[in-house]
Amino acid sequence: MRKAFRMPNLELRMRRDLKDAERGLAGIGVTRRSFLKGAGAGVMAAPWILSGSALGLDGAVSPSNRINVALIGRGCMGSGHLQRLAGDPAVQVMAVCDVDKVRRVDGKRLVEGAYASETLAGTYRGCSAVNDYRDILARSDIDAVVIATPDHWHTPISIHAAKAGKDVYCEKPVTLTIEQGRTLVDVIRRYGRVFQTGTQYRSIPTIRKIVNFVRGGGLGKIKSVFIHWDGVHVPTVGNSRIPLNPVLPAEPLPEGLDWNLWVGPAPWRSYNQEYHRNPIPGVVPWTFCEDFGVGAVTNHHSHSADVIQYAIGMEESGPVEIIHPSSGQFPTLTCRYANGVLVHHVDSWGQVKKDYGAVPADARLEGAFGGVIVGERGWVTTMSSHGGEADGRPVEIFHEMGLMSRVVSTGANNHHANWFECIKTRSRPSAHEEIGHRAASMGHLVALCFKLGRSLKWDPVKEQFNGDDEANRLRSRAMREPWRI
Repeated sequence: MRKAFRMPNLELRMRRDLKDAERGLAGIGVTRRSFLKGAGAGVMAAPWILSGSALGLDGAVSPSNRINVALIGRGCMGSGHLQRLAGDPAVQVMAVCDVDKVRRVDGKRLVEGAYASETLAGTYRGCSAVNDYRDILARSDIDAVVIATPDHWHTPISIHAAKAGKDVYCEKPVTLTIEQGRTLVDVIRRYGRVFQTGTQYRSIPTIRKIVNFVRGGGLGKIKSVFIHWDGVHVPTVGNSRIPLNPVLPAEPLPEGLDWNLWVGPAPWRSYNQEYHRNPIPGVVPWTFCEDFGVGAVTNHHSHSADVIQYAIGMEESGPVEIIHPSSGQFPTLTCRYANGVLVHHVDSWGQVKKDYGAVPADARLEGAFGGVIVGERGWVTTMSSHGGEADGRPVEIFHEMGLMSRVVSTGANNHHANWFECIKTRSRPSAHEEIGHRAASMGHLVALCFKLGRSLKWDPVKEQFNGDDEANRLRSRAMREPWRI
């Protein structure tokens, strides 16, 4: 049975809160001794000195009960997380960590600016700017970390954080290889940490209702699912279905960038701005490189795999066969699950109509991060399309779901809040470590099928390819010294 939540170092935090109060009192000429003496004599010493949020009044969370969080990695995705964290009264952002000095200093400035409005003086200096994530993990005043680094750092930092006693929110995909995923799951469970994967689209209310409807048998037996699979643009090479390792020329290293730590456990590569630059040239510029990212798995496939495997009841399992188009069985690469469901990967939503004839010509197939689910009774979409609507037939299914609106609002989700609550209750979040591992693994399996150019048989229980030594060797990679997990 899990222990009830107890914030570490609570006494130290209460002392820190008292120190904060002393500083506020000193600012108006009141000493700690005189304040305590007056309070002991029954005198209410200037109740307007501290803000309501500092005292935990009017529904606010007092500092002693907030979850102390640090952000590790402040690129495009990390910047979004930081905005979310700094605006949430349930947490306190203690540090921003990035190997790029510009990014971490700007992050510190953002946090302190957000918190300054809560103080009487209009200033705040309680957020650190840190270069090395290990300095974050060594701090006893930090409860949890949000990891938004390039992919090759996701698993190592998550594992090191768990061993350091921190709860973890990690961007997707949580792994660079299949074997990393199993190691990650084992460590998270061994150390009793609360882990949430950053596949927040399952937490959008509209998507959740659709998925639960399908999962509960609302469409009858599921026949097939369609997922959008797109490649990446590789510098000097062109478009590719999978990430590659092009040789890029060394360029002058930007001032303030710790490139050795950026590369970390990956094979050494000299700096080139295609991997990292300021301002950020896109969401994940390094994703084209096999050593640092996982291509489409990074960009959107982990989101789609999470939603789809949840809908078909396979979120903690995986396919038993990955069928290459060269086999002639299907027009596009297809995953077959033990329950008979076929997940077809398409390059465009038009293929669902043209090549498979699975939905009518007037079906509205828009967006990404989900798919098209076809069952005995009808079909429905689970895509997120920036304010677009879900589509499906027969139209009655939406009434049965209890949806007041089909609009899919990508910003409306409780994914972070679910993690915060689970940290307090020591429960499993909605996208816990096993789900994150399995969503990433589906993408890894598809990528390996493309890479090898042939169909594969997969055992989702043993997590190995049946009778295929070549494929099994690709489940893992070596790490650059001295890094270990």
